Amino acid sequence: MSLLDRVRDLLRRSSEPELTLDTPGLSVVAEAFDIAEADSAVLAKSHLWDEGKPAVLRHHLTLPADRVADAGRVLAQDGWELRTVSESGGAATLHALRVQRLDALHCAQERSRMAGLAQRLGGDSLGWDALQPVCS
Repeated sequence: MSLLDRVRDLLRRSSEPELTLDTPGLSVVAEAFDIAEADSAVLAKSHLWDEGKPAVLRHHLTLPADRVADAGRVLAQDGWELRTVSESGGAATLHALRVQRLDALHCAQERSRMAGLAQRLGGDSLGWDALQPVCS
């Protein structure tokens, strides 16, 4: 990336509102719930994802309700926020969320990490989706 491109990128970013987990108007721009589908393929086929902008990466997890706090502590170390979607029969459905720029490598690494964490805690990682503001 040339110096001019970096300056343009910096100016563009400084004029855009900061993306947060709760930014209004977020829409799913990519989703990966099939473990056989590569994260690179998921991102390549997305027509809504803007690779130049940050996104909310949201992993969908199920865990025993009594292990949610453990997961939250582990994930918080790397800037993830764990939110409970629902709880029933001793099991919790959760979202692990973080704002970041998406690329196939990091999506794959985080998918693997979430699967390992869920397995260690007696749960499951169902997949991920990415959210960005979508202009009409």
